[in-house]
Amino acid sequence: MKGTADESRYSVEVLEAGATVCDVIDSRIHEQSLTQKNAFFVADLGVIWWQHVRWRTRMSAVRPYYAVRCNSSPAVIEVLAALGTGFVCTNKNEMTLVKGFGVSPEDIIFGGVCKQLSQMKYAAKSGISLLVCDNETELNKIARCHPRARLLLQVAMEPGEAEEELAMPFGSSLKDCRHLLESAKKLGVQVVGVKFHIPSSCQDPETYSHAVSDARCVFDMGEDLGFHMNILDVGGGFSGSIDQLEKVYSTMKPLLDVYFPASSGVSLIAEPGSYYVSSAFTLAVNVIAKKVVARDHQEDLCESLCANDEPEFMYYMNDGVYGSFAYKLLEESVPAPTLHKVRLSAKEPLFSSSLWGPSMDGLDQVVESCLLPELSVGDWLVFSNTGANSMGGSATEGDQQSPHVHYTVSSSDWYDMQDSASGLDTSMKKFSLVSCSHQSSLYKSPVSTPA
Repeated sequence: MKGTADESRYSVEVLEAGATVCDVIDSRIHEQSLTQKNAFFVADLGVIWWQHVRWRTRMSAVRPYYAVRCNSSPAVIEVLAALGTGFVCTNKNEMTLVKGFGVSPEDIIFGGVCKQLSQMKYAAKSGISLLVCDNETELNKIARCHPRARLLLQVAMEPGEAEEELAMPFGSSLKDCRHLLESAKKLGVQVVGVKFHIPSSCQDPETYSHAVSDARCVFDMGEDLGFHMNILDVGGGFSGSIDQLEKVYSTMKPLLDVYFPASSGVSLIAEPGSYYVSSAFTLAVNVIAKKVVARDHQEDLCESLCANDEPEFMYYMNDGVYGSFAYKLLEESVPAPTLHKVRLSAKEPLFSSSLWGPSMDGLDQVVESCLLPELSVGDWLVFSNTGANSMGGSATEGDQQSPHVHYTVSSSDWYDMQDSASGLDTSMKKFSLVSCSHQSSLYKSPVSTPA
């Protein structure tokens, strides 16, 4: 979903009396039983709030700048803007969206290392001065189009310090950083800090130690050349796991205290994206077709649990990797999401199954292999943790639209948000609150109340 700040007000359903996100999903599925069965998201804004609380508790010294490209849902942007985060934008549309919620240009980073000239000019005109750069070509472009820019040099990790997926990382080597700094000095462009990025898949704590040490080296180079270096950006390698967050910070903190103590005046920032939104969104999709296929006799997980004479099923859904599952194309492998059928009997037998999008394209395979009961056309599958890199996909079949997002928040989370963040009440002007309660086993239809 590509949202703008000019959109009309959107409803946020306040869940009361024991109502849950699962109840909302059941209700929306029930509403579609006699109409078109379109895929839809349910977003729990309370999850975003609690992720912010956890960040402030465990990484209080590091200010988060939300990576908008991860999920540009207007409600997400409005909540985070009200909570006081900064934002990282990679294009004009994202910058316009964030500015529309009253975010100061000083709280926006124009990220990405390959920028269009017109968009750099837009950033300059909009007062967005903090840009990321990692090569001389971009440096020359910035000098022409945005001479008042303040640059963060993106530094690449040395080969072997991270996972195999980092074989071709973005960023400048330490050797090239000196040359870039000297070129910036000649061009009259200010360099104010360093950015590094380590993916959430990296399991080696020493990677963070090396990155902080390398950043200190670049700071020293810049200060030798007369630059006022005062920002360290530790990137966006945060999965959303609290354990991972604590592990990352505990690994970096000793070196941060030595190389970038509070007395140095260096601002510590990060670019969390999926950390905030991944677990906040749940996607419901409908089965639109099925096939029975001959079993693959190669050993796999499903074969070990199913008799060889049992059928395998291919299920086609009304959303796929060219839509809300686009994040699958960004990774070599994506763990199978949690799947379940509405009102499913626990006694139904399980069969080896694969899940596909509607395009009939060989690349449009969402889940390669999983165990499911035999499903029927019209059944629903629910995928959790779908908030990251899933909101910008276009429709893949005919007149299908991008899935609608139903925003929710529990009443207790809403009150906590109001009590702890005074800006929420006045900043979130597009929120139209709807009171909802739990009734028997089915979610009660919402009744409008004054915002």
